[in-house]
Amino acid sequence: MSLKALGAKVFAKRIRKKINKWASDPVKTQEQVFATLIETAKNTSFGIDHGFNSIKTHSDFTKKVPIRDYEELKPYVNRVVDGEKDILWPGKPLYFAKTSGTTSGAKYIPLTKESMPTHIRAARNAILCYIEETGKSNFVDGKMIFLQGSPEMNEKNGIMLGRLSGIVAHYVPKYLQKNRMPSWETNCIEDWEEKVDAIVEETINQNMSVISGIPPWVQMYFEKLQQRSQKTIGELFKGFELFIYGGVNFEPYKNTFEKLIGRKVDSIELYPASEGFFAFQDSQNEKGMLLQLDSGMFYEFVKADEFFEKDSKRLTIGQVEVGVNYVMLISTNAGLWAYNIGDTVMFTSVSPYRVIVSGRIKHFISAFGEHVIGKEVDQALKDGAEATGALINDFTVAPQVNPEPSELPYHEWFIEFKESPEEIETLVQEIEKSLRKQNSYYDDLIKGKILKTLKITIIPKGGFKDYMKSVGKLGGQNKLPRLSNDRNIADALTTMIYK
Repeated sequence: MSLKALGAKVFAKRIRKKINKWASDPVKTQEQVFATLIETAKNTSFGIDHGFNSIKTHSDFTKKVPIRDYEELKPYVNRVVDGEKDILWPGKPLYFAKTSGTTSGAKYIPLTKESMPTHIRAARNAILCYIEETGKSNFVDGKMIFLQGSPEMNEKNGIMLGRLSGIVAHYVPKYLQKNRMPSWETNCIEDWEEKVDAIVEETINQNMSVISGIPPWVQMYFEKLQQRSQKTIGELFKGFELFIYGGVNFEPYKNTFEKLIGRKVDSIELYPASEGFFAFQDSQNEKGMLLQLDSGMFYEFVKADEFFEKDSKRLTIGQVEVGVNYVMLISTNAGLWAYNIGDTVMFTSVSPYRVIVSGRIKHFISAFGEHVIGKEVDQALKDGAEATGALINDFTVAPQVNPEPSELPYHEWFIEFKESPEEIETLVQEIEKSLRKQNSYYDDLIKGKILKTLKITIIPKGGFKDYMKSVGKLGGQNKLPRLSNDRNIADALTTMIYK
């Protein structure tokens, strides 16, 4: 064992003890974070406007600070972008993480000198928890690749601006620089397909031990490697031990990845976003990701099925329950306050507090009151694929509310297969069975003949890549929505198929 691998084990034990300390007292940890945030920001424009001086309790906070999304916080963000200081947080941000918005166009998420280290620590601690639990650390001597956005940045009124994954690339520790791939020059390539080709060139003859990225984009990288080498990824990279991912649920991709790799490898799930690094998988044996309660973020939760009701109740960490679908709100040391990031989560454990991402509050199908969520379609497709041997490249789901005359409405599943099942109808039945089992409202609509059985529309290979490219969202941190309550994506895909 190398000195680096041995040192990683020692460091991992120390960090795990620190994590266990705050995780064992979650309510107190969050109360301390809350008090620090309010005290620090009380003299900012936002703090003055919302009476932070008189906020002593969470109840005070809910009365004075309403829930906001980016659009509603935008008047304050615009002042920060224009170069004003002490608006949402003392001083000016270190960076803006620029992300793609929907109604708002580009979004500028502030990253401050207080918040930036929490992103780096969480990513590091995820790996250290894995080392501490499994005892495996030799992978630190191999090459590591992180498929991410370009690290190049621009300046906006004295503040550096870039993609989160590119900003984080500037913080890779020195002891990992020798192991890190791809090269800086390759990482700066903007065109995603050109970039992946260059990464393949650089890595195909290397000893890759850790590979990280959003699953659909890593899959593209793996497929290109396989085409070039005519080997499985496991044969090509004999030292490949650990896959680190986030951004989308890995379950629908799992069978495809195992076939591409040719053997099982351990994995770590992360829950990062421009707004904060919320959680990471801290155990290979427990379901869910450990919520980061000591990282300068105060969390609130609203039951998803009550979220759009007036005066819906905002819960703190000590009030949540396992298995309930919550909208997660954050207040952070980057100056976001009662901020709706758009995600829904479910707790898998409250000792310690672990979560899974169940979907997006705006990404659901409820055209007929069924309220089907992302977690349900992910699980249904996983069940269907396992039952039929299908391998999935990508998918999305939308309602068809205007079917052909005399036909009942239905859910339309657009699926791109790596390997199709022998009988599509069997896959339809297995997905339908799983979805009806999970969602009683959907089941009732099928029984009541309000909806008919779902329909699968096959997307040609490369079709989703072409779609993402057509809307300027190929690669990087961009993700295809799993489900929509309208036909915007569905109609675009249909047009592409039949044009």
